[in-house]
Amino acid sequence: MKFAIVARPDNAEAITLAKTVSEYLSGRGHETVMERNTANAAGISGTAISDISELSADIAVVIGGDGTVLHTVRQLRKQIPIVGINRGHVGFLTELDPDEATDYIRKIEEGKYFIEERMRLHVLVDGEYAGDALNEAVIATSRPAKILHFIINIDGVPAERFRADGIIVSTPTGSTGYAMSAGGPIVDPWTDNFLIIPLAPYYLSSRPHVVSSRRRLVVEFDSPNPADLVLDGQHITELSNGSEISFEKSSEPALFVNLGKNFFAKVDSKLKNL
Repeated sequence: MKFAIVARPDNAEAITLAKTVSEYLSGRGHETVMERNTANAAGISGTAISDISELSADIAVVIGGDGTVLHTVRQLRKQIPIVGINRGHVGFLTELDPDEATDYIRKIEEGKYFIEERMRLHVLVDGEYAGDALNEAVIATSRPAKILHFIINIDGVPAERFRADGIIVSTPTGSTGYAMSAGGPIVDPWTDNFLIIPLAPYYLSSRPHVVSSRRRLVVEFDSPNPADLVLDGQHITELSNGSEISFEKSSEPALFVNLGKNFFAKVDSKLKNL
């Protein structure tokens, strides 16, 4: 098999583990390619993330936290299956702890896994492509303490109007991220839904919604106060009064290696450690 190795480049433990995993895989007869920033930190040559999928890697081993996984998914030109090894804080998107890595690599060699598709958001601002997001899109004020006004349109019908500090539109995968911190539900990542969570809404009647991804979801930004659209905490687009932000299910889901761990047991375990 061919493995790509990606690690958080400013985390010494992640870089050390990346070298260990690379050597272990090579020693078992596998071909490995290391992402460029990871390789630079390790003192060797590497390949840009965007080119990794073009090299026909079978699996990307991503070492770090959720941010490292999100960055990798975002940078790949074509999605390839990811298995995450946690060297971050909580790591809801990482399947393995460091001490489990070698045992589970053997499971991959034996074919004891399946590829799990995770829905991503395809986001347009006033009809122009803004990006895809695995976890969430956040619309928030760029000036603290300035409340914003939103109109939620579902299938062309205004479903709710509310005032708030912002709004999160999340995937089921993102339900354990910012959306959970903002009071949203934990949602099975095998489902395809939009989660709509107001941030500090002015009216108590403004509640989170879960909407099928088969519906047309448009958030109308109706406020003179400046705001930003932030995708997965990384990509920022400035919004103006009257901007319409459209959400669709992306045609290219993220791909994760599922090694048989139960999602709900994993969430329960990680939440107990917070």
